[in-house]
Amino acid sequence: MELKSGFISIIGNTNVGKSTLLNYVLGEKIAIVSDKPQTTRNRILGIKNNPNAQMIFLDTPGIHKAKPQLNRYMVKEAIKTYSDVDIILLLVQANTGIADGDRFVIETLEKVKTPVILVVNKIDLIRKESLLPLIDEFSKLYDFKSIIPISALSGQGVDLLIKEIEGLLPLGPKYFPEEMITDLPERFIVAEIIREKIFHLTSQEIPYSVAVVVNDFKERDGVNTIFIRAAIHVEKPSQKGILIGKKGSMLKRIGQMARTDIENLLDAKVYLELLVRVEKDWSKDIKALRKLGYR
Repeated sequence: MELKSGFISIIGNTNVGKSTLLNYVLGEKIAIVSDKPQTTRNRILGIKNNPNAQMIFLDTPGIHKAKPQLNRYMVKEAIKTYSDVDIILLLVQANTGIADGDRFVIETLEKVKTPVILVVNKIDLIRKESLLPLIDEFSKLYDFKSIIPISALSGQGVDLLIKEIEGLLPLGPKYFPEEMITDLPERFIVAEIIREKIFHLTSQEIPYSVAVVVNDFKERDGVNTIFIRAAIHVEKPSQKGILIGKKGSMLKRIGQMARTDIENLLDAKVYLELLVRVEKDWSKDIKALRKLGYR
């Protein structure tokens, strides 16, 4: 049987469900999810193997009009995938209509020759009769290869989307081994899990002022135990106080929640030590961004 293979970029405005879709397609959680916008900061690669196709998905940061240095980095990470992939999935939300952010993303596709599938997500949040008029409105904005409604949370319509992707992929080699679902190192995923818990447990500017770096990752032979030390970098001393909490209560909650997910990921007992450090205005400093892994 001839094998199809290729790269698929998942793009869209912030907080439209790109990471949720990737996790559902893979059947594994490799991308962090939050109800806050601009959660994903790096390009996340996920690999799905079917009997006759290998699909390599790239989950990208939300595309928006960015001003801060970190946000501009995130948008560049997303847009530079356009010329590197075989298919682009543009995710939009059914329950918000055509948002200004959607129009902005569509504008960035103006000169793109790669086929674009419009994926209308969160159809479970609207009435069925309002879906067709919305699809008609979107079809007037761009010449999409196809338009597919889905719910990334429940999986409704995702099988149809996968079938459509398979039909568009070129014949090609198997780029990754069958058992691989991502090329991300374990350290990266662990850092992202910790950052996800901070997104869930804190509010206002705190999640956006945080970067997590795993400094130590040591496996003890014979006892299936991993020791992890991670540093949470913030921009202000006041943010450090909030993250630590009264008598360390907030940091303890973050650690407990993160450790549960990390143990599930690694299938091992985990000892997790978290430190909080102040790296003044790191998100606005190119040198600091590079130091913290945003290259």
